[in-house]
Amino acid sequence: MEASELIEIKTLYYNLILAWNNRDAKSMADQFTEQGELIGFDGSQEIGRNTIFAHLEPIFADHPTPPFINVVKDVYFLSAEVAMLRAIVGMIPPGGTELDPNLNAHQTLIAVKEKDGWKIKIFQNTPAQFHGRSDLVERMTKELKQVSDVG
Repeated sequence: MEASELIEIKTLYYNLILAWNNRDAKSMADQFTEQGELIGFDGSQEIGRNTIFAHLEPIFADHPTPPFINVVKDVYFLSAEVAMLRAIVGMIPPGGTELDPNLNAHQTLIAVKEKDGWKIKIFQNTPAQFHGRSDLVERMTKELKQVSDVG
């Protein structure tokens, strides 16, 4: 694939993260295809741009969602019109000053090329608990701290 398409996929992801960090449900939902799918940190599954918006709007209105700190790990083109992005994320809880390792997650985004550009077909946010493997939690948190401005 062309370098410009790699940039487009990363930009799609960054726009999604920016929408979350800005607590903007409409902008976040607009990154998805009409029948795109969101699988949240808690396992909730929302299908369809309108449903995703309806799910996110009250979350942003009623909960102090912390912003994501992210590291894109890989982008793979599965075909000329399908790409997969993998990232890791962490969060600093409201009022906190440190990343909370309990909020670390793996994110997977599948993007499809539509006539008006790349859109998200599915986005999954999976907790990175690494049960019983604290060294992996520490390694992920350390990598996320390197891109954040927290100690």
